[in-house]
Amino acid sequence: MNERGRFITLEGGEGVGKSTNLALVADWLEARGLEVIRTREPGGTPRAEAIRTLLLDPDGEEPLDTDAELLLVFAARAQHLARVIRPALARGAWVVCDRFTDATFAYQGGGRGIEDARIAELETFVQRGLGPDLTLLLDMPMAAAQQRLEGRLGREGGERDRFERERASFFEAVRRAYLARAAAAPGRVAVIDASADLPSVQAQLVRELEARVAAWQ
Repeated sequence: MNERGRFITLEGGEGVGKSTNLALVADWLEARGLEVIRTREPGGTPRAEAIRTLLLDPDGEEPLDTDAELLLVFAARAQHLARVIRPALARGAWVVCDRFTDATFAYQGGGRGIEDARIAELETFVQRGLGPDLTLLLDMPMAAAQQRLEGRLGREGGERDRFERERASFFEAVRRAYLARAAAAPGRVAVIDASADLPSVQAQLVRELEARVAAWQ
């Protein structure tokens, strides 16, 4: 029987560099001979990716109700857990995921104003106790993150999705909620200063990985 794998998540608001740094984390783990599954939320499976499209579409025919948004997030998560995350962990693989339930407390809780208790009920129902072993929270001031987002969109020629079009007050609330989550779970959540240059950010990530992986082995 394989030992259960580990579950690592990267969190943070728009523009903090999660995708770039997820690759660094996954590559670092693979270099140590581990099987690593790279995935994201919302998404990770064909059906969950279809839900992601609904959530991010800025041009929908009707406004998306806040409760419907929350339920869609957890519907995608249920599918993701069943089809990808739980099977990978059970066979001993390590899962590295771009966002998980901390994002729900930050975006739908902090940003949208849904009570934490309501989110926690769905967390219990869908996840049944499964959560990340380590969360790397990439944190930086909202204004600087928005500048990075603008730069990325300019380079890629993309348009802002439904969340990226929110006002500054929304993203400030998201950041506060993330930091509150980190303060409440310091043993799980490591806050990374994402405002530094990329080599410095990645050095922080490697230090956290070295400490955590050594403790787990």
